[in-house]
Amino acid sequence: MFLAIALALSGSGSFGGGISGGDAPEAGDKGGSGLALLAAKVLTCPYEGPQVVDRAVVLVKDGKIQAVGSRDELAVPAGFELLDLGDAWLAPGFIDLHCHAAGANLFAGVNDLNDMVYLANPGLRASAAVEPWVWEMRQAIAGGVTTVLYIPGSGTNIGGQGVLVKSAFNFYEENLVRDPGSLKIAQWGNPESWGPGVAMSFENWNTRTALRRGVAYAERWKAHAEGKGPEPRRNIEWDVFRDLVGNQIAISVHTQVYQVVLMTITMIAGEFDLPVFTDHSEIGGWLAAPEAVKEGVPAIIGPRNVDHVYNRGFINWARNKHEGVRGLAAGWQELGQKDLGFNTDSPFVPEEELLVQATMGVHYGLDDSGLAALRGLTIVPARTAKIDARVGSLEAGKDADILVCDGYPVDPRTSIRLVFVNGRRAYDAERDGRRW
Repeated sequence: MFLAIALALSGSGSFGGGISGGDAPEAGDKGGSGLALLAAKVLTCPYEGPQVVDRAVVLVKDGKIQAVGSRDELAVPAGFELLDLGDAWLAPGFIDLHCHAAGANLFAGVNDLNDMVYLANPGLRASAAVEPWVWEMRQAIAGGVTTVLYIPGSGTNIGGQGVLVKSAFNFYEENLVRDPGSLKIAQWGNPESWGPGVAMSFENWNTRTALRRGVAYAERWKAHAEGKGPEPRRNIEWDVFRDLVGNQIAISVHTQVYQVVLMTITMIAGEFDLPVFTDHSEIGGWLAAPEAVKEGVPAIIGPRNVDHVYNRGFINWARNKHEGVRGLAAGWQELGQKDLGFNTDSPFVPEEELLVQATMGVHYGLDDSGLAALRGLTIVPARTAKIDARVGSLEAGKDADILVCDGYPVDPRTSIRLVFVNGRRAYDAERDGRRW
């Protein structure tokens, strides 16, 4: 009985457990020998430059990508283990910037992400609610999702701090990418139910006031660091603003409807000059694309992918109307937005279906001739969350988070065979049984 409990806690059941730091190092892992992956095609996804390498080799050592190139130009060093993947395609691990599923399941009656104490709660932290290797993360890794931004809900204007974690490991410290990973703001469309009920004008006043106080706090610390002022008294309620003002993280904003998205852009990016991205970006939000491009605000789209022909009641609620059915990613793209990404809002869309969000974007009009859909799952969210020095593309020096597929990853007919995270084999469909 005790052995069974130990196996369950360690995640080492027959389904294939999470990766443990105590396991013997594999080729490619930290402390292991080098690993050379041979594949028919590698979709590298750098932010700029060539996106594809044919007849490719990827060299992995100590959990990092050492080099990527054509087999005709890049030799495999002595001592590297060779893994010939035949006609497989390789791609970077996917990144979801709107996840509520890296802890207790919201549908199970446990909600650690919506501590709606005040209308603004910048000091609350989602990191305290992370539970490594929950079922949703096991499914995520099978769907190619290797990094998620686990964030508070949208019941208040400022829900707290998100945390960026990987999906593959048994221990929080191994999964951690960055904490804090973002500050979660909900501009409108949920917080109005807080307390006695608040209206849009009060929400904007409340958010602006909180931002003003947080920025002032961060500026005092900045002045102290530069020898221009006394050491401020620390206040954990506002500490996250030091990361924001230092451009280390971004604000993720639950924002939808044209007027609200426009306020997100003009207030947070324009007025306060803080790094921010729109999250949801729906219900006519794409109409604000020109302003978003002007202010350098990326758009992360989902879980909706389409603006429908809405009825009059919905139009009155949204306060805007567009003609006909509109694919959201296509709408943003056609108005000039290049920094487009996709999210699931998991568990509302299951985490493993992130790639389907991008597929639907293409189905409803997104031009994918430049790999916009795949980039929206990889390098764009990585840059948006300011973790592109580690993840988001297959480039030398980055974490070896690599998908092995039998075709273009955004094509729903494609299967994911293997997933490497930090150079370790986190998911093997043949070994673990296909979960997605």
